[in-house]
Amino acid sequence: MSARQKKLIIYIVSVFTIILWGMSYIWSDRLIAHEIPVVYIVFARSLVAGVFLLLLNLVIGNDLRIKKKDIPKFALLTFCEPFIYFVCEAYGIKYTESPTLSALMIATAPVFSVTAGILFFKEKINWINIIGIVICIAGLSVVTRHASCSGEHLSLGLLLLLVAVLAEVGYASVTKLLAENYKPMVIVMYQFMAGAVLMYPLAHYCCPDCFSPKVFLIPDVLKPLLCLAVLCSGIAFTLWASSIKHLGVGRASVFLAMIPVVTALMGFFLGREMLSPLQWTGIGVAFAGLVLTQYVLKKNRKRDSQ
Repeated sequence: MSARQKKLIIYIVSVFTIILWGMSYIWSDRLIAHEIPVVYIVFARSLVAGVFLLLLNLVIGNDLRIKKKDIPKFALLTFCEPFIYFVCEAYGIKYTESPTLSALMIATAPVFSVTAGILFFKEKINWINIIGIVICIAGLSVVTRHASCSGEHLSLGLLLLLVAVLAEVGYASVTKLLAENYKPMVIVMYQFMAGAVLMYPLAHYCCPDCFSPKVFLIPDVLKPLLCLAVLCSGIAFTLWASSIKHLGVGRASVFLAMIPVVTALMGFFLGREMLSPLQWTGIGVAFAGLVLTQYVLKKNRKRDSQ
């Protein structure tokens, strides 16, 4: 397989991951609408994802051993995501009362991720990539300009989403370090298993009744919860760790900017949101910007191939 074919596969994997995460905002919103506490959602999502990946790793035969020196990195990974990120993200969705607006806030992550990539990993970025980020975010603002944002605690919701963005940048940076020695599926498995342990006391304190089968076995609760755990956590995070490993923190995180587009499109197809011609134009502009963020100047290509 040529280098170009491998890169194409990584791009396809990244896009598929973003599609799953774009849908996650709608599934999270459904659980919140059923008054399921955020901390329980995070706990249950992490537990199911961790068990799912454990079984998958055992079937595949991946080495599950981790070095003692890497335990602090895994701990930091878990603290960033799922603990800080998922809690702040879910409460952000709750307080802004708009999955699309929340997705737009998360989409600002590339601005911070590119900076982290340059400072900590010496990743290369050119002026075309920077222009691409600006164009992409400009297109996103058009897509989400008509999003409902009437939440009573809108400012608090936006602040929590900003904290979630910073946690995502920290998560991507630590994943980049661990991906050099561990398989993505193993990294994500430990991430969610440890996250479930971390979240259990909070989940049990905030909603002891949620552990009753009468609550979590209701189809309207179980279905979105399983989708979040298996698809958006177990599968998507494994694919995302692979993207970070091959593309780097900066270029991989730019794909996060397309999450609100997916969320808006899903809302459109599900009949929850209507997209105007201007918003469709914004989707096109955002996609064009994303393409530019992945462009490598010829001189950089020659240097990388040497």
